[in-house]
Amino acid sequence: MQRIMAVEIRKIETKRDIRRFIEFANDLYKDNPYYCPPLLFDEINTFDRKKNPVMEFSDYQLFMAYREGKAVGRIAALVNHKANEAWQYKRVRFGWMDFIDDKEVSRALLDAVKEWGLERGMTEMNGPVGFTDWDHEGLLLEGYEYLAPLASLYNYPYYAEHLEAYGLKKEADWIELLIYPPKEVPERMARVAKLVKERSHVRVDKVKSSKELVRKYGNTFMDVLDEAYQKLYNFQPMTERQKAYYRDMYFPILNFDFVTIVVNDKDEVVGVGLGMPDLSEAMRKCGGKLFPFGWWHVLKAIKAKKMKHFDLLLVAVRPDYQDKGINAIFFDDQIPYFNQYGIETVDTTSILETNTKNLAQFLELPHKQHKRRRAYIKAIG
Repeated sequence: MQRIMAVEIRKIETKRDIRRFIEFANDLYKDNPYYCPPLLFDEINTFDRKKNPVMEFSDYQLFMAYREGKAVGRIAALVNHKANEAWQYKRVRFGWMDFIDDKEVSRALLDAVKEWGLERGMTEMNGPVGFTDWDHEGLLLEGYEYLAPLASLYNYPYYAEHLEAYGLKKEADWIELLIYPPKEVPERMARVAKLVKERSHVRVDKVKSSKELVRKYGNTFMDVLDEAYQKLYNFQPMTERQKAYYRDMYFPILNFDFVTIVVNDKDEVVGVGLGMPDLSEAMRKCGGKLFPFGWWHVLKAIKAKKMKHFDLLLVAVRPDYQDKGINAIFFDDQIPYFNQYGIETVDTTSILETNTKNLAQFLELPHKQHKRRRAYIKAIG
C-alpha cells in the first residue's frame, strides 16, 4: 500500500516565493480553457507592503501547502482593520485560495488561516475575498463553462464541497448576467434617459483620457464610487492614497468610449459607468506576463476597434441621485458604442443578489444569468 505523506504548510515571505505563490494557480489551471491568468506585476504589487496603500491598515500572511516537496495548494490570510472597524466585527479573510482535489490539503490551508486569525483576536473567517472590493472575491458556483474575465475569480467545481466540508456557510451570493446588446437603445430607456437629464439637470461628459478626467474632476469620480458602495458587502471606505492607487492602475488603460461620466449643472460627478474589452484571451496568450512580448497581446485587445465580448466593470451613482433613473443614461450612452464595436455579449461581472436596484437596470435588456458566486463565513472563536 502506498503511503500518502502528510501535508506541509509553509509561510511565504520572500519575493521569489511570492512569485511562486502567484504562479501556482497558473500551473493548476494550465489545461483549463476558461481560466484567465492574472497580471503578474499587478498581483505582485498587491502584496507589496510599500506599494499597496491597503497595507496601511491591513495585515496578511501567505501560505502554501506541499506534499513530498510538490506544491499542492495556496491561500492568503488577510485582516482589513479598517473594514472590521466599519462593520464592527473581527474577521480574518481568506483569498487567493487554490488547491488540488484533496480535502486534507484544503483543510490544512484553512486551518492555517484560522490559527493565524485567532492569534490576532479574530472571531470569524470569511472568504474567498480580497483585501478590498477591488480584489477578486466570491467562489464560482455556476458558470464553469464560461470564460473568466480578468476581473473575476475562476475555480474548479470541487472547491465548494471542500469549503462546506470545513463548516463554512453561505453569507452572500453574487450573480452575473450575460447581456446581449440590442441594435438600438430601447425606446423606453431612451425616453427615460432624456427625461432624467431634463429633470435632474444632468448630462454626459465624454472625457477622452484619464488625464482629462483627473484635470476636470480630480478624485471626485472616485468619491462617487466610495459613496455609492458604502452599503455593499465588506465595504471599506477608501483612503485618498487608495483612490489615487486604483485610479492610476486602472483608468490609464481604459478605452474612454466605454467610460460614461454623468455630471450635474454644478459640474459635479454624480455617476460613473465603465467597462473594458474582454482581456481573457490576451491574458491566456501571455500567461499574465507583459514582458517580453505579452504587452503586445494586451495592448492589441485594449485598442481593438472590433470585439465580440465586453466586461462591464462598474456602475455607481451618488446616493442623493439614486432612484432618479441615472442608470438609463449609462445604457443610452453605451449601447451605440457596443454596436459600433460589434460587441455581441456584455458580462456584468458580480452583482449582489440582494442588490435588486442594480439588477433591475439590466433586466430590461436581453440577458441570461450565467454565473453565481459565494462568500462563506465561519465562527472560529
